[in-house]
Amino acid sequence: MWEKISGIILRNRILILSIIGLLTAFMAFMGQRVNFQYGLPELLPADDSTLINYREFRSQYGKEPTVIVLGVDKNPLKEKELFNAWYDFTAGLKDINGVDTVISVASVYQLMRVDSPKKFLVKPLITEKVDSQRELDSLRSIIDAMPFYRNILYNPETDASLIAISLNDEVFNSVNRAELIESIMSLARDFGDNNDLVIHYSGLPFIRTIVTNMVKKELGLFILLSIIITILILYVFFRSFKPILISLLVVALGVVWSLGTMGIFNFEITILTSIIPPLLIVIGVPNCVYLINKYHGEFQLHQNNAKSLVRVVSHVGRATFMTNATTAAGFATFIFTQSNLLIEFGIVAAVNILLLFVFSLSLIPIIFSFLKPPKAKHTRHLDMPWVNKFIDVLTHLVERKRPLIYVVSIVLLALSVYGFSLIKATGNIVDDLPETHYVTKDLKFFERHFKGVMPFEITIDAGKPRMMLRYGTLKKLEEVQDLIYSYPEFSRPMSVVEGIKFVKQSFYGGIESKYDLINNRERAFFKPYIDNFGGNKGIMSPYLDSTYQRARITLQMADIGTDKMDVLLEDLRPKVDSILDPGKFNVNFTGRSVIYLEGAKYLVKNLFISLALAILIVAGIMALLFNSLRMIVISVLVNFFPLLMTAALMGYLGIAIKPSTVLVFSIAFGISVDDTIHFLAKYRQELRHNNDNIGLSVHKALSETGVSMFYTSIILFFGFSVFVSSEFGGTQALGLLVSFTLLMAMLSNLIILPSFLLTLERYLISKSFKEPYFEIYEDDEDIDLDELKIEKPKE
Repeated sequence: MWEKISGIILRNRILILSIIGLLTAFMAFMGQRVNFQYGLPELLPADDSTLINYREFRSQYGKEPTVIVLGVDKNPLKEKELFNAWYDFTAGLKDINGVDTVISVASVYQLMRVDSPKKFLVKPLITEKVDSQRELDSLRSIIDAMPFYRNILYNPETDASLIAISLNDEVFNSVNRAELIESIMSLARDFGDNNDLVIHYSGLPFIRTIVTNMVKKELGLFILLSIIITILILYVFFRSFKPILISLLVVALGVVWSLGTMGIFNFEITILTSIIPPLLIVIGVPNCVYLINKYHGEFQLHQNNAKSLVRVVSHVGRATFMTNATTAAGFATFIFTQSNLLIEFGIVAAVNILLLFVFSLSLIPIIFSFLKPPKAKHTRHLDMPWVNKFIDVLTHLVERKRPLIYVVSIVLLALSVYGFSLIKATGNIVDDLPETHYVTKDLKFFERHFKGVMPFEITIDAGKPRMMLRYGTLKKLEEVQDLIYSYPEFSRPMSVVEGIKFVKQSFYGGIESKYDLINNRERAFFKPYIDNFGGNKGIMSPYLDSTYQRARITLQMADIGTDKMDVLLEDLRPKVDSILDPGKFNVNFTGRSVIYLEGAKYLVKNLFISLALAILIVAGIMALLFNSLRMIVISVLVNFFPLLMTAALMGYLGIAIKPSTVLVFSIAFGISVDDTIHFLAKYRQELRHNNDNIGLSVHKALSETGVSMFYTSIILFFGFSVFVSSEFGGTQALGLLVSFTLLMAMLSNLIILPSFLLTLERYLISKSFKEPYFEIYEDDEDIDLDELKIEKPKE
C-alpha cells in the first residue's frame, strides 16, 4: 500500500503541489475571517442546570449591563479642586462614543417629592462644579446621608471612590472595542497624571478585553519564537538550510490551515485555540526530522536518490501516520467533553495534526526530488558522536544496571504519589494572570475597598403574583441581604429593598433615619407617589418582574476561585433557606461569575475523563499494532509514569489543577506514546531478524530508534518551552509541564521500557505480538529499486 502511495506522490508532483497551493490560498482567505473571543468562554453544556437558570434569569431581567469601573484611593468629596476635576472627568467619560451612562459621586441622582400631583422626580444632585469648599462640604453631607450610594460608589472608611461606566453593547462588541477602551484609559491616565493619583481599572468586560489583547500579542510571539527555535535546532542537527526551509514550509502550511479551519467552522480565537498554531509548529517539526533523517540514511546507504525517496514513504509512512494518529487522538478526546471551548480546541488541533502528516509525507519527497542529492556533509548528522555516546550510556544502564533502574523508579514513584496528594484544584477568572500584572493588582484594590467586581445574582420566585411587594416578603429579602453582606466576599447588595428604602428617605426630605422599608401602615399613603413614579418602570424595575412575583438581589463578589466558592455557597445555602422557606420560595444563585466558576469545575472534571478516554483510544490503537495485552499494559504504564511525575511536580510547586493546566496530561500522553510505538515496532522487527534473541533485539532497537527519539524529544522539549514566555500562568505551566513530561517520557521509553523487556523476557513475547494485525515497519521489498530514477516534469 505505502509503495503505491509513494509512487502516486512522486508521479504527480506538479498536480499535488498545485492542489496544496490552491487550497492553502483558500484557507488563508478563510483565516482572515477569524475573530478573537472577548466574552467569557462557554464552558458548560447547554443542558446544565446552572446554565439553564442563568438563561432564565437573562430572559426575565435582560442581559447584565456591560460595566467597567475606575477607582482611586482618595475621596473627591473632601477637596474642592479634586472634586471639580472628578466632575470634569465624569462628564468627559460620558462624551466618549460607546459610553451609555456614567455614575460617580459627582453625578448621583436624588428623588424629589412633588405633592401636586403626588409623584417623585429623578434629578441629578450636582449640575455644575463647586465654587467653594463650603459648597462641597454641603454636598458631601447630603451624599453621606444617602445610604443608597454608600459602599457602592465610595467607601467612607477607606475614602476610596469609583466611577461605574456602562458601555453600549453594540459598540463594545464591534471592531471599535479597542478604541473605546483606549479612549477611556487615555482620559483616565490624563486625570491621574494631572491630580497625582493612581487610577485602578476593573470589571469583567475590562478584564476580558485586556486578556484578549494579551492573547493577540502572544499568538504572534509564540509563532515567532517557535520558528526561531525550530531554525536553531534544525541547523544544529542538519547543518544545512534546505531541511530547515522545507520543514518551515510544512509547519507554515499547518499554521495557515489551522486558522483556515477556525474560519470555516466560525470558531473564535480563545486562550486555548491561540496556542494551536505554535503547537503545530512544535509537533510538525519532528515529523520532518524523522522523514528527512530516513531520506538521508537511505541515500547514505545506497546513493540512489529515487530509491531513497520511495523508501521514505514506503518504510516510515505507516509509522509516521500511527504516531500522528495517537497525537491527534490525545487532542480529539476534548471533543467529548461537551464544553464548546474544548470541543473547538480538540477539532482544530486533531484535524490539523493529521493534515501535518499529509503535508510532510507528500511535500518532503516531492521537494527533495527537485533538488540535488545530498552530499556527504549533509548526512554527517547521522553519526553525531555525542548523540551516539548518549545512546551507549542508556544501553549500558539497561543491560547492566537494571536493579538500580528499578530502585530509582520505585523511589520516584513513591515521591510522585506523595506529590500528587498535594495538588489542589481551583479556578479563578484571573488565575492565569501573574500577581504582578496591573489587572490583578487593580482587582485586589476593588476587592479591598468594595469587596469585588465579579457579578453575582440571587433570584427569588415567590410563586404568586404581587408577593414580592408584601411587607413580610420584603423583610425577608432585607434579612437575606444583611446575611450576604456579612460575608467578606460579597459587596453591598442592591435590590427592590434598597429602592423602596431610597423612596421612603426621599419622601421625608432625605433624613437618613428614614432609610427603611415602607411598612403596612404607610403603604396606602405612599401608593400614589410610587404609582406615578412609574411603577415597574421606575427605580425598582431592574429588580422586579412585571407581575411582582420574582425579584433579584444584585451584588459583586471577590474572585475567590472554585474551591472557596463551593465552601461559601454550601455555607450560605442553608442560611438563606432558613429565611426564605424552600417550600414557598425558589431561590437560585447565578450570574456570570457563578457560570464561569461552575464551568471551570465542569471543565476540570471532564478533562480527566478526556485523559482516561485518550488512554483507552491509544491502548486500542496499540492493540491493533501489537496484538498483545501484556505489551499494551506495559506500554501504558511506561507512559503513565511520566504523567504521575508531572502531577507530583505540580503538587510540589503549588501549581493548581485548573482548565489551563489539566490540558497537559492529554496532550503529553498523546505525544509521548509515539516513542513507545516506534521502539516496540522496531523491537519486534529485530526479533524476527535475530531469531528471537531478546537481548540483541533490544540493543539494536535502542541503537536505531534512540537517536530519532532523542532528536524529536529535544525538539518537543524546547518547542513547548516557548510557552514559558507567556504572561499567562496557565500557559507558562503548560509549557513547563509538557516539556518536563516529554523529557521524562523519553527517558522512560529509552530506559524503563527496554529494562522491562529484558527482565520479563519471553513472558512478554507472545505469538500474537510477533504476528500483529499489520506491521508498522516493513522489511525491504523483494523488487529491485536500484534502477529507479525520478523523471523530470515535461516542459
